[in-house]
Amino acid sequence: MLNKLRGITKTKSFHICMIIIIITVILFVVGMLVLRYNVEGEKNMPFELSKIAIISSQEGIDDGQTDTRWSFDVHQANDLYLYIEKNNEYDKTEIIKSININNFQIETENKDNVKIYKPDTEEENVLFKYKDENIVENIEYLGDVESDLKNLKISNQGGIIAFRCSNNYVTKYKSDEEEINHSELLKKAGITEEKLRMSLTFNLNIILESGKEYQAEVKTELPTGNVIEEGNTSTEITDLTDIVFKRIKN
Repeated sequence: MLNKLRGITKTKSFHICMIIIIITVILFVVGMLVLRYNVEGEKNMPFELSKIAIISSQEGIDDGQTDTRWSFDVHQANDLYLYIEKNNEYDKTEIIKSININNFQIETENKDNVKIYKPDTEEENVLFKYKDENIVENIEYLGDVESDLKNLKISNQGGIIAFRCSNNYVTKYKSDEEEINHSELLKKAGITEEKLRMSLTFNLNIILESGKEYQAEVKTELPTGNVIEEGNTSTEITDLTDIVFKRIKN
């Protein structure tokens, strides 16, 4: 019996079968590791997205018509603040070169009128302003000694970046009232939640001076809360387990 087994192990077909089994096991292990990485992403990044704060509001912009006392184009704005923090468990020194926000994808009824705005550099006391020159398709915050939202700078050891996603020209509102409360314009115009509801998806890239680059897809539903009834709403998202960063360079 032993001699028979020895004879089998010396055959060419046996060796071919063993090679096939070994290759299959290796491919299976590699496949499982790739699948796990795609699901879990990087487990120990030097910098992390720790929180997303969203402020939803409404605003009437004078359209210049004079047939009534007030005549507004009503916009529904969503200001997103992304908090990038240093991972204290990361044992190497890294420096942020830049943070990029790009590949914006929007699903909503009013899609063509939804615009992305960068912070305004001119208005001292206002972060976002409805100007054509502030409309962007991507935003880059450069790493610096200190964060400066208006000048698109983030501390190279972590800070806050922001942008506005605005649903423009949701409706027009005209009135001859003495005073107008901008926080009630959507309600007075009879706008429904369905008309405002949108899904926003974008890529967040963290680029380091060392050459490493991490990318994650971020998806959120806007506006937050009942902005029609409340006028201004806000929320903070701290459960970010569904946002998976992957290393795309180095």
